[in-house]
Amino acid sequence: MQQRIARVTSTAGSEVAYASIGAGRPLLYVSGWLSHLELSWELPEERAFYESLAEGGLLVRYDRAGCGLSGPLTGPPSMAHELDQLAAVAEKMGPEPFDLMGTSMGALVAVAWAAAHPGTVRRLVLYGGWVSGAEISTPEVRDHILGLVESHWGLGSDVLTDIFAPDAPAATRARLALYQRASSSAATARALLALSYDLDIGDRLAQVRAPTLVVHRAQDRAAPLDQADALATGIHDARLVVLPGRSHLPYEGDAQAVVAPIRRFLGLRASRRGAGVLTARQREVAALVSEGCTNREIAARLGIDERSAEGHVERIRQRLGIRSRAQIAAWYTGQHERSGPVK
Repeated sequence: MQQRIARVTSTAGSEVAYASIGAGRPLLYVSGWLSHLELSWELPEERAFYESLAEGGLLVRYDRAGCGLSGPLTGPPSMAHELDQLAAVAEKMGPEPFDLMGTSMGALVAVAWAAAHPGTVRRLVLYGGWVSGAEISTPEVRDHILGLVESHWGLGSDVLTDIFAPDAPAATRARLALYQRASSSAATARALLALSYDLDIGDRLAQVRAPTLVVHRAQDRAAPLDQADALATGIHDARLVVLPGRSHLPYEGDAQAVVAPIRRFLGLRASRRGAGVLTARQREVAALVSEGCTNREIAARLGIDERSAEGHVERIRQRLGIRSRAQIAAWYTGQHERSGPVK
């Protein structure tokens, strides 16, 4: 797939860049805290996640003002400003109701939109969201992180990456930290992060009329599971799907496990796109398999138990559609030769 980038101006005067991929029934995607349409498309895991969502339909996502390819913030960030930008992009979706998905802070924006514009939303998907920003961390932790982002954006992005993707290997976390810094300035990042802590949509949940799916990882370090429960409980007849894992970013960890229930809920066939894409941890395991390591040796090298190593090998076989460790080794060697060392 190739993404098509265009721009629109919101009522408040913000220039908003948006990208479209695929064709068919539209799914409008509201991202979390920071984004960059071009840089995210260059990250294999993130691109595979978007392509999996877009298969058989049209996926539209955008950079909020102050981020990525969009123009600067025209005032302090707020829910009203968020909804103004979403409205500008939604106008390009056509007159028919569209599917709406929000991740992280974007989940709160999606709820607010669905509550205020019930006739525009066919189905609503919320991943890694919360009801009250005040409940996702203590005031001490919040002030510490905001201070780090404001005074030392490099260190702040490293700390946030460890929270957002704790199971990713060091090289992946370093890449994600750079991605955050390239997506926004420290001042804008701090302002948007403060907004995520300030937002509360408790009074809007009962106004949502669209069928709703809430997806959350059980040990999400950025958004406690009880906030997903609160979302699902507050929205009439919402369905909650809890997945294993600690990563807050939907494309880190087992991204296909996130995609599968979303596609079923939206009435789409199971995606095969991205089925051959391994997670960062699975690539590490594949590299050790190619060295001839047993499951016990893999466990020792990675600091995990042997049963976990065995599970990783099995999921690699399933993801790649192959049967043996020798085939895993051959696949890894082929990838290594084409693209250089996998780090």
